[in-house]
Amino acid sequence: MYAWLYRRLPGPTPVRVLLVLVLLAAAFLLLMEVVFPAVESLMPYSEVSVDPAPGAGSR
Repeated sequence: MYAWLYRRLPGPTPVRVLLVLVLLAAAFLLLMEVVFPAVESLMPYSEVSVDPAPGAGSR
């Protein structure tokens, strides 16, 4: 799959590498800004805080 995508990109090798990096950054930002926040409410473990054990005071 990656070889197919790389062969379809235009330009010489440095341009292709730059395009791959831009595509990876765009996919990462799309996941972090759109997909993961939308899925977060569907996850069963949204409460992630840990209460201290009873009787374990600070020393």
